[in-house]
Amino acid sequence: MTDTILDLKSVNQFYGGSHILWDVDLAVEKGSCTCLMGRNGMGKTTLLKCVMGLLPIASGEMIFQGNNLNKQIAEARAGLGIGYVPQGREIFPRLTVEENLRVAVYARKDKSAAILEKIYGIFPVLKQMRKRRGGDLSGGQQQQLAIGRALVLEPSLLVLDEPCEGIQPNIVGEIGDLIIKLNKEEGLTVLLVEQKLPFARKVASEFRILDKGRVVGSGAIGELSDDLIKHHLTV
Repeated sequence: MTDTILDLKSVNQFYGGSHILWDVDLAVEKGSCTCLMGRNGMGKTTLLKCVMGLLPIASGEMIFQGNNLNKQIAEARAGLGIGYVPQGREIFPRLTVEENLRVAVYARKDKSAAILEKIYGIFPVLKQMRKRRGGDLSGGQQQQLAIGRALVLEPSLLVLDEPCEGIQPNIVGEIGDLIIKLNKEEGLTVLLVEQKLPFARKVASEFRILDKGRVVGSGAIGELSDDLIKHHLTV
């Protein structure tokens, strides 16, 4: 029997007068790398923001490792073990790399900075640039910093919103390799939004497709058929 780490049941969300998410059922299995796919404007980012408590849901249930997320404020969800890397990364541009990471250290229950050596081991470039301001890094380096910051909390689920957006092609491969390493070697469960098909096929074990706020396809990544791609993903 599979072990579900995140389970969404009949989630509905409205933005203004618009119905954005329609009775979304979505289960993320422990140890999986699940890719949430769909064209622009189909509700993918909205769904992640609902999971993180950044947007309210109108109805439905969100369960993470036995905890009802509906009752948790956004700040508490990180403490439960959900790491979040938002679209656009949202690092602090005027703080140094190390200061960006230390901000996350303060959110740890033990407030221990010992975790930073592990982060620098995963991202050697961040160690080299730890005194450089976040805003002076390249897009790829900023993405590594954003992921590193999320990993400071040692989450059991890492949520990534379009990790390849605005990143030079040679670094996209490195980001993919990193996600695979975290998922396969570290056992970290990953939920990501990604538009690029080759990247999704490379890193993901599972896919879920959103179309107009509804889940219209799901399965193992090898089951992502040309028919599904044609109907729900190609522009």
